[in-house]
Amino acid sequence: MTTTPALLGPLGAPYGPGAIALLCIAAILLLAVAWKVFEYLSLNPSNDRSWVIDNKRMATAEFNGDEVTIRNVRDFNWRSTRDFDENWDDVKYRLDQVTKIWFFLEYFDPTRRQMAHTILSFEFEDGRRLACSIEVRRKKGSAYHPIRGLFRQYELIYVWATERDAIGVRTRCRRKSVTHLFEAIILGPGNERRMLESYLHRTNKLGEEPEWYNTITNTCTTNIVRHVNEVYPGRVPRAVAVLLPGLSPKLLHKNNLVKMHGSLEETLEKSEIDDKAESWDGSTDFGDHIRQ
Repeated sequence: MTTTPALLGPLGAPYGPGAIALLCIAAILLLAVAWKVFEYLSLNPSNDRSWVIDNKRMATAEFNGDEVTIRNVRDFNWRSTRDFDENWDDVKYRLDQVTKIWFFLEYFDPTRRQMAHTILSFEFEDGRRLACSIEVRRKKGSAYHPIRGLFRQYELIYVWATERDAIGVRTRCRRKSVTHLFEAIILGPGNERRMLESYLHRTNKLGEEPEWYNTITNTCTTNIVRHVNEVYPGRVPRAVAVLLPGLSPKLLHKNNLVKMHGSLEETLEKSEIDDKAESWDGSTDFGDHIRQ
């Protein structure tokens, strides 16, 4: 009669029934983890999902010499974050007429100063301004959470919008948030066009090759820094504030990235625009009003 060889441990002693059971459980858990890792790595970003209304269209840019036509520019009239009039426009701009770049910093909650959203806005010779918010592209029924943002749960979108839309919804409809406005001097005169072109080319690329948003590596601020350093290599150094943009005022001040009006504390106080935005009655240009 033959006997089945005993399963031996590392020291040559046979495993008991309890040890064998634990090994089986460990093997099952390892396989389960491996399967989850495989599923995660198999996830692919897509531009074809059931998106919320304000994220349902992606902008595109069509270049013709010094002129660009940007399609699907959002211009919603927000009464609240859930009550709004939907409107999308196609708008033409002269690339050689970009005169200024503005930097917005929105704190979601003043008690959590590390967390914030950053937006750039481009101003043209004719006084028009166009904002671009780099953000999570939200699906219907989904809500953003930074932990989920680490695990391929959200696509990335460049939202091109009027300031009354992109800034208005933040300053007039989100009661907890606090928004600051700074005039950027990131690149120096003459480089505004290159910055706008960098943004627009990336916008077109996302339309063809969707990407995952990532809370650490692919956010609003990491992309702004990427664009700046593409146009002006090394202009923005590596810093914790790039990952936690709520800490960015010190970085902006230290590296001369925005115009200052007195000390950093005085500049932050003067740069708050929520009260101005709240007092806007719609009879004047929103962007002009918040800069008064």
